[in-house]
Amino acid sequence: MQVDYIIVGIGIAGISFCEQLRAHGKTFVIYDNASQQSSTVAGGLYNPVVLKRFTSVWKSTEQLDIALPLYANIEKRLSVKLDYKIPVYRKFASLEEQNNWFAASDKPLLSKYLSPKLVKNDNDFINAPFGFGEVLETGRIDVKSMIKAYKADLLKQEILIETPFDYFDLQIDENGVAYKKVNAKHVVFAEGFGIKQNPFFENLPLNPAKGELLIIEAPDLKMDYVLKAGVFLIPLDNDLYIVGATYEWKDLSHNTSEKAKTELLTKLDKLISCDYKVVNQVAGIRPTVKDRRPLVGKHQDYNNVFILNGLGTRGVMIGPYVAKQLYNFIEYKTPLEKEIDICRF
Repeated sequence: MQVDYIIVGIGIAGISFCEQLRAHGKTFVIYDNASQQSSTVAGGLYNPVVLKRFTSVWKSTEQLDIALPLYANIEKRLSVKLDYKIPVYRKFASLEEQNNWFAASDKPLLSKYLSPKLVKNDNDFINAPFGFGEVLETGRIDVKSMIKAYKADLLKQEILIETPFDYFDLQIDENGVAYKKVNAKHVVFAEGFGIKQNPFFENLPLNPAKGELLIIEAPDLKMDYVLKAGVFLIPLDNDLYIVGATYEWKDLSHNTSEKAKTELLTKLDKLISCDYKVVNQVAGIRPTVKDRRPLVGKHQDYNNVFILNGLGTRGVMIGPYVAKQLYNFIEYKTPLEKEIDICRF
């Protein structure tokens, strides 16, 4: 088989790059063994504000301008609902936090995203005496459904190979790469935490962080917004809510833990007072980087071996943005932004 690209990994990063290839009529084949779960357990929020400090997310407007049309295109092509528009409320812990919010809402980068109106709490089951601030232009991408539908479509086209990628079988020369029975011009590794086993990029400073989420059922809560207050509380259908997320730097297994469950429930119990039950708990390893910027670029020795990784906790926003940059870098020699280029290390 002769294609333009081999892609390794089909999480948010891999899908984002596939969409660039589709848009430009490029051919590709994907290898994925479903060993990395960070995308499938992601909360999927797109939120342009750092709610801990009331600051703007890096390149938030540029990211959303690319990401939202990309997800809309996938929705249309695959007939699957992905983008759920939903407001994000930040619980205020004090009058001082209210004042800090209103001050931030006057700043140029934040004025379009932070509502200057105080939202009063009218839910008897939520502990929020100081009310909320509302973040505008927010929503949730159903990442799990996206990956499931995307993989099904790739399988139908016979361009998804669900086996582990053997790096040592990859042959590279100045004209392209060859793997098994596939010849390609380029290979892009978009495998998340799996990059730690990749001999081409294993020395990059990826800091894996395990994250765990709970799914609870709370019939009395009746909440139609995302709430940030120590934890994120994200409504789903049928009285279900995502509660998350934890950060764990030592235990990097995909096993769920009682420690994480206790941590999340302790914070949840300070926030809501209605009855609920835990119906599921999931874990995944986030590919984070110490400077909170993605890992994008070319291998130092090979001109046709590339990486797209390190999306961190905001993958649904930043993934399409950096995928476009990588495509333009490979095809048009457009320089990467220095903040994401792996040459910074």
